[in-house]
Amino acid sequence: MEGNTEAKKIFYVTGMMCAGCATTVENTVAAQKGVKEARVNFAASNIAVDYDATIVSPEKLREAVREAGYDLLIEEEDNDRMRDIQEREYRQLKKRTIGAILLAFPVFIIGMFFMHRPYANWIMLVCTLPVLVIFGRDFFINAWSQLKHGRANMDTLVAVSTGIAFLFSLFNTVYPEYWTKRGLEAHVYYEASAVIIALILLGRLLESKAKNNTSSAIRKLMGLQPKTVIRITDDGSELEIPVKAVQPGDILLVKPGERIPVDGTVTTGESYVDESMITGESLPVEKISGEKVFAGTMNQKGSFRFTAERVGNETILAHIIKMVQEAQGSKAPVQRLVDKIAGIFVPTVIGIAILTFIIWMLVGGNFAFTHALLTSVTVLVIACPCALGLATPTAIMVGIGKGAERNILIKDAEGLELLYKTTAIVLDKTGTITEGRPEVTALEWKEGIENEKYASVLLYLESRSEHPLADAVVAYLSEKRIGVLVDGTFESVTGQGVKGIIEEKEYWIGNKRLMEENGITITEEQLKQADEYRMKGNTVVYFAGERQLLALIAIADRIKESSVAAIHKLRQLGIKVCMLTGDNELTARTVATRLGIQDYKAEVMPSDKADFVKAWQAQGEIVAMVGDGINDSQALAQADVSIAMGRGSDIAMDVAKITLMTSDLNAIPEALRLSRRTVKTIRQNLFWAFIYNIIGIPVAAGILYPCCGFLLNPMIAAAAMAFSSVSVVTNSLRLKSSKM
Repeated sequence: MEGNTEAKKIFYVTGMMCAGCATTVENTVAAQKGVKEARVNFAASNIAVDYDATIVSPEKLREAVREAGYDLLIEEEDNDRMRDIQEREYRQLKKRTIGAILLAFPVFIIGMFFMHRPYANWIMLVCTLPVLVIFGRDFFINAWSQLKHGRANMDTLVAVSTGIAFLFSLFNTVYPEYWTKRGLEAHVYYEASAVIIALILLGRLLESKAKNNTSSAIRKLMGLQPKTVIRITDDGSELEIPVKAVQPGDILLVKPGERIPVDGTVTTGESYVDESMITGESLPVEKISGEKVFAGTMNQKGSFRFTAERVGNETILAHIIKMVQEAQGSKAPVQRLVDKIAGIFVPTVIGIAILTFIIWMLVGGNFAFTHALLTSVTVLVIACPCALGLATPTAIMVGIGKGAERNILIKDAEGLELLYKTTAIVLDKTGTITEGRPEVTALEWKEGIENEKYASVLLYLESRSEHPLADAVVAYLSEKRIGVLVDGTFESVTGQGVKGIIEEKEYWIGNKRLMEENGITITEEQLKQADEYRMKGNTVVYFAGERQLLALIAIADRIKESSVAAIHKLRQLGIKVCMLTGDNELTARTVATRLGIQDYKAEVMPSDKADFVKAWQAQGEIVAMVGDGINDSQALAQADVSIAMGRGSDIAMDVAKITLMTSDLNAIPEALRLSRRTVKTIRQNLFWAFIYNIIGIPVAAGILYPCCGFLLNPMIAAAAMAFSSVSVVTNSLRLKSSKM
């Protein structure tokens, strides 16, 4: 076979309501001849498929997925279209949930308190029928699809239990004489069918909402690139064109406050560009002729022209988007514990019910059919999945509420389950360990000068500068209530600083090179002081006038007060801590030393952070990544547990499984303790949910009848099932009152 026939495509999947659905779709596609690999990303509702285009086509894949009960969109879909489909699915699910709850409520009230009233059974029948046939029909459709493929999941359990309970109740409503002639009461279990459907739909509605929020991360990353750009034509005029039309070699214009559309090199003009979403560096970078610029970064006050070099899928921003997609998609969809157990539990329960019916038909004597029917239905009723359906979501909901009180927002159970297993935490520096903005840490005036006079000059010049460090100086002097009492001229010195003439005297603000080129006298004491500032991780700005150095200004991204204590607590818990930053080696080493962090890495790009996380994972570590910027999104997606600082970018928060709505890092040890307690509660809930089945199913099958003549009444079985649900909810509520 000649040529490369391998194709790699991502298709959008509709109809996936749970992690079990995601596994079904993945297994269905992977089983098709010609498919080499299939990976479902449940959060993004898509599937990445590697296949041989000569053997299988997208149309055949869609046919297979449709047969399994879902649908595959094989045509090209933009993000807006995908979002519309997700929103439409959510609205439909919401309508079904509300409808089921409205009809299940009166059925529950009548079934519990007014079951002996005239026509009570007929009223419950009328209310329950649409719950099953209309609002809960997907359970039965999906269960049938699973059955055709020899599989069983939560849908199967729901469909079998509610279906049998409904049919049994329908028989007893239409023909109650069958039981009354035998001296038995014709019980109905409409409330079990209706309430189970309503509760499971409610859980899936909450899950669907969380899933839609999660999938917005990629859309926001894509939104960083502007839709249009200004291209300079051959005759020098400006022409606005779509960004998709940009070709390498085009000359593009970027105005103040605009995002840069593609990667390229500056040709004319100068400005400062905020590249924190790419590099993590908190300070904007000066851009002059010959400097590189990157798509998605934000231009500040100046304007410039640049030559487009990497466009479309070749830009660094596009690479980040691809990396995030791959990191998210590489993780197998989380198969909820309930669905895993249901795969074995469901056929087992059905088998026990059938076996119970057969045995009673053989040994039941005169009442063989009566006992066979009662016991088999009782087995199915007591095995009702209500407690199973509540076990995880109730604990998660209480845990999420408890976390919210402590400014800890938890997105899903996966993050919660993995957090307590975490052995290593990777911290981004800028905005996570530090404040994320430059501040003046010291202003050292030369001894014997008039501070107030020169402070006014300093404020005048810095207030006219476009340099981000100048903003820090202006903010510092403004807090000191220094006023601008002077006027003069202002000139920017490219790459060095600024120059001003005030009252016929020259002043300079900038780096050491600017001072040297203008013959400024710097004393040995001042040089020593400047070195001390730099050793502490500060950027030193020189202020000179009248041929002498008037002041040294130390500017740094200040370490948060809570960082030292939080990192100490993490180390006490036995957690390995590492700091990653886009800053230079000196600044990184200084910060790490002050925090007591031995593992750190400086001057890292986004892909470096993700690779670092991968390396630790390869060593067997369960890695949690903490960050706040777009530059952290790849590493956040790659980590086992992703934690975003709430004051950071929306994209970091969307990718992350846990968000700290506070700048206080002490929330991380609190989140660890919360995760342990919540996971413990989930396990307890699952234990109580199953203990009733382990004890109740044999009793329901009539195991006690030979020794004491006891048969479990289906009504008592329903009560036991209800009690298991109450115990699960009560146990979850205990978490709410626990101390952190």
